[in-house]
Amino acid sequence: MALLKPAAVDYFPSYLPDPDIRVVTSAGNSIPAHSSILAFGSAVLESVLDRPEEKQRSRSEGERVVRILGVPDDAVSGFMRFLYSSRRYDWRRCTEEEMEKYGVHLLALSHVYSVPPLKQKCTKSLADRLTVENVIDKLQLARLCDAPDLYIKCMKLVAEKFKSVEKTEAWKFLQKHDPRLELEIFQFMDEADSRKRRTRRHRQEQSLYLELNEAMECLVHICTEGCTDVGPYDMDAVTRKEPCSHFSTCKGLQLLIKHFASCEKRVNGGCSRCTRIWQLLKLHALMCDRINLCKVPLCRQFKLRMQQQKRGGDAKWRLLVRKVMNAKAISSLSLAKRKREAEPRGIKLCHETDEHL
Repeated sequence: MALLKPAAVDYFPSYLPDPDIRVVTSAGNSIPAHSSILAFGSAVLESVLDRPEEKQRSRSEGERVVRILGVPDDAVSGFMRFLYSSRRYDWRRCTEEEMEKYGVHLLALSHVYSVPPLKQKCTKSLADRLTVENVIDKLQLARLCDAPDLYIKCMKLVAEKFKSVEKTEAWKFLQKHDPRLELEIFQFMDEADSRKRRTRRHRQEQSLYLELNEAMECLVHICTEGCTDVGPYDMDAVTRKEPCSHFSTCKGLQLLIKHFASCEKRVNGGCSRCTRIWQLLKLHALMCDRINLCKVPLCRQFKLRMQQQKRGGDAKWRLLVRKVMNAKAISSLSLAKRKREAEPRGIKLCHETDEHL
């Protein structure tokens, strides 16, 4: 049996005693180590070393042995180095080169021997090195080693580039030998597509509700202050207002109002454009809280009519009002958040400008 250089001997503190344990690798090589440090870095190794049979063997043979098998010797050395460095809270001792070569083995060791900091580092390193060729292998590893972050990133990459992934040998092997994981992948892809559709539909609905809210604001604006050549009945016809900030919406409403004022079909409900303005006026009446002060036409009449009717008949309209109000509130909060985030950048930019001046 060959005796390898101790994994952390380069930075052994001077006060440490001589090694009292040997770590044996798959190749039959032996690495001297300290049982107290191994127990400190790994709860599993602590449990192994505290077994009565291990203590009895130590008393009879005079030396304790821990076998770490199934991985290359260099991976065991990197694992040991990490355990020694963890005593000094220095996670960088496991180099990027070791992660690139032995990241898979180190993740397996960190899972088997319960070393969460090393597992976290391995998970991040492997996730950063995912490719179409290795993603299936890393997915299987993440599943076996209970690494949810790596599992999700692998699934996302498979779903994103499935046409390329299904051409790899790893995918063909998976289809033959692990149909359960194949089913998990298809279920994840289906759920991801469903989430995208729901998100897209939700955004479209929110956009529609925001447009309705903007239309309500423009309607009040036109009937109260006037915009360009359309305004309240008591406004001087010669006076021409400047276009407002939402003139694209406002102009459409003005055209509807002009049509509504001159249309001969609106009484019988035969005009789709008039029906649209009737619906906007009713929605405004449901949202308006200025009963006697509102200048929007028919606002008071709509409110009185709805009070006389049964409440159940307007359930859909009340739901629409609630969704429009919610969309307005969410939009206002998002705008306020963006302004707060932009303020520090603006202040920093001003300071930098002052410094240059």
